[in-house]
Amino acid sequence: MDIMELAALLGKTLKEDDRLKRLEAAKEAYVADAELQKKLVEYEVQQKALQGEITKPERDTVFIDIIQKRIDCLYKEITESPVFITLNEVQAEVNELMNAVNATITSNITGETPSSCTHNCSTCSGCH
Repeated sequence: MDIMELAALLGKTLKEDDRLKRLEAAKEAYVADAELQKKLVEYEVQQKALQGEITKPERDTVFIDIIQKRIDCLYKEITESPVFITLNEVQAEVNELMNAVNATITSNITGETPSSCTHNCSTCSGCH
C-alpha cells in the first residue's frame, strides 16, 4: 500500500469513528435550527451596521450603544443555544482526536514523543 492509499484508509476509518458521526449530526442540527440561523444572520447584519456607524465621521453614540446591546444579546442567545453548545463540544472532541492522530504520525516519523501530552492516554500511542 502506498502513502495515499494509507491516508485514504485512515480517512475512511476516522469517518466511522463515533466522534465524527456525532460531529456530522451536530452540524446538521445546527444548520436545521431555523431560529438559531435567524439569530446568526441578524448578528452579522448588526455587526455590519455597527461597523458602518463607527466609521462615520459624525457618530451617533446612542445608536451605536443600541446596536452593541443587541449584538451582545444575540451573542448570548447564540452561544447559550443547546445546538451551538453541542456543536462546539463535539468539534472540540474531534479536534482532540485529530491532534492525537497527527501527534502519532509525527512521533512515528521523528521517533520523538509528542511534547503536548494531553495526560489522557487514550489520545495517543503512549509515552511510557
